[in-house]
This record gives sequence, structure tokens and C-alpha cells, in this order.
Amino acid sequence: MPRIRLLALLACAVLVRPAIAACASGTFPRPELARFAARVAARENLDQRTVLGLLEQACREPNIVTLMNRPPEQVLHWWQYRQIFMTPQRIAAGVAFWHAHAAALARIGAEQGVAPRYIVAILGVETYYGRLSGSFRVLDALSTLTFDYPSRSRFFGHELAQFLLLAHRDGFDPLTVQGSYAGAMGPMQFMPSSYMRYGISTDGRAPNLFTNWDDIFASVAHYLHANGWQRGGPVLARAHLDPGATFHVNPASLALDRTVGELAAEGVRIEDAMPADTPVVLLLAERRTGPIYRVGFNNFRVLLSYNYSKLYVMAVNDLAQAIARGFAAQRTSSRTAVSSAAANGSGSSSR
Repeated sequence: MPRIRLLALLACAVLVRPAIAACASGTFPRPELARFAARVAARENLDQRTVLGLLEQACREPNIVTLMNRPPEQVLHWWQYRQIFMTPQRIAAGVAFWHAHAAALARIGAEQGVAPRYIVAILGVETYYGRLSGSFRVLDALSTLTFDYPSRSRFFGHELAQFLLLAHRDGFDPLTVQGSYAGAMGPMQFMPSSYMRYGISTDGRAPNLFTNWDDIFASVAHYLHANGWQRGGPVLARAHLDPGATFHVNPASLALDRTVGELAAEGVRIEDAMPADTPVVLLLAERRTGPIYRVGFNNFRVLLSYNYSKLYVMAVNDLAQAIARGFAAQRTSSRTAVSSAAANGSGSSSR
């Protein structure tokens, strides 16, 4: 029967109800939960009592609303945001992570047309390569944003429904999954709907985007590919201004509504040679010493779909380049060491 797994989970949840029931900030009004459960059960073919029983164990988390109203991407300058992610420790950890999973990343990157450095960098920015995937129960986060955050309640209500459906489909306990304050889950911080839509299994089982690194890599790459990633295409390039340049930057828009040729006519030169009709967006990046300018290309737009923030995309891009340099340097060093050892060995055996 299709409802057996979720019913079994509810039975387990009932057993732990006394431990969970003491929510510090309370729970949600039962009539409101009942109406939501009825809609979700009818739409997704789930058992209404089961859905309601789970929702009744969701805890209010008022600090989530505070965090939603002040995300780092909206309150930090670029140089402040950059220094969070472009640290020697995070770069070195990314290089080590890439080495540990080099074969899988190379295979999946080739299949999806996404260079491994971007897969690794997304994981590095999102969760420090899976180390920091969130401390909120996803059920609590999504319930709080559904019932206590009116401006986006429709979006988060859909994500809450998808989360319950995903738990039913894959057989995990929705009372134990932890994630971000926005309800994003796993090392790549997929929202439940993205998990459902883009999750890839590499072993024939249900996608496991919590602990199966092959599934995680494949799903990140699939997400980018499905949203229009161009194999080998750039994300960003540095821009230089001619004396008397007449350009303008629209901070309210991240659309690729200019072309390389149009920017050139306004005195903006791009470091990387690109066809004049290439769509771009001109970006201001605040540094401690003053502004610099960058241009974003199609793959910039794709990364925006992952997190709609220019700061986020610039951090992913810069971390990807730094990790790639470190990875290449280590491989060169390793090859040199092997060649040197082989030469020394050859010389000693000939004497």
C-alpha cells in the first residue's frame, strides 16, 4: 500500500511525542494545520491523519523569521561576504575534497558538462563540503515559514508539502532531518522541490542527497545542466573602464540585458575575449579599497537560479578558481615527485 511507510513513521513519531511536544516557542493552531493537511493529502494522495499527526509535532522557530528578513547576501558588502568563503582553510579543504572524490567528479562532470571545480565550490560555499548542513529541523523551518511568514507562505507551503511527500517516497523520518533556516537540506542545500525534481540516483536506489556523494555530485551537476549550463563557458570576467567611460550599473537588475559590444561602446573592456553579441550583465563588486567591475555571462545566470544573489555567485566562482589552482598545483607537485623518485631509482639501480 502506498501509505504504509509514512504510517509507519507516524507510529514511531507517536512514541516520541512526549519528548518532542515541549517546543520552546509552542506549536501551530490545530485548525490551521488541519486545513493544510487536508489540502496536501488530497493533492499528493497521502493519508490526512498521518500528515496532520506529523505537522502537530512541528515547533515554532521565531528566530527563523528574523534570519529570513536579514540574509547575509542582503546586508554584507562583497568584500565582507568574500572573506567568509575565500579563506586558506576553505580552499585547502576544497582541494583535499576534490582529490578524495576525483574519479567520481571527473566522470560526472564529463557526463553533465559541468567542470568539477564548480560542483566542489558550490558544496564549499553551501555547507563547507558537507560539514555544516544546518541545525534546524526541516519540519520546523518549513512549518514556521508556511504559517508564520505571510509574505512567502505559498512558496514555503509548497516546499513543506514536497518535504512530506519526499519522506513518504524515500522512507526517511521527517522528524529527524535537519537543514538550514530556510528548509534547505543536505550538503548541496536543495529545497525539497529541487530534491524531488533534480535528485539523481547513481546506484538504482532512491536518490540519497544526504550521504551518497556520487548522488550529490550528479544532482548538483544535473541541476546546473538542466538550467542551461554551457560546457566550458565562463561565469564571470573582470571589466576595466576606459577614461571617460559612460557606462551605468543597475543594482536592481541581474538580467543579462546588455552585450559585450554595447559595453565596449560605453568604455567597458572585458578581460576575456568574447563575441560582441554575447549577452552579459555588468556588476559592481565592492572591495575595501574601492569598487571593481565584473561582467556575468550565461553560467552566471544559471548559478543565480541556485541562489539569487550576485555575492553568492561571485563567491562560488572565485572559490572554484582558487580550488582549481590548488588542485592543479598539487597534481603537478605529485607528478614531479613521482618522476624524481623514478629517476633516482633508475639511477641507483644502474650503478
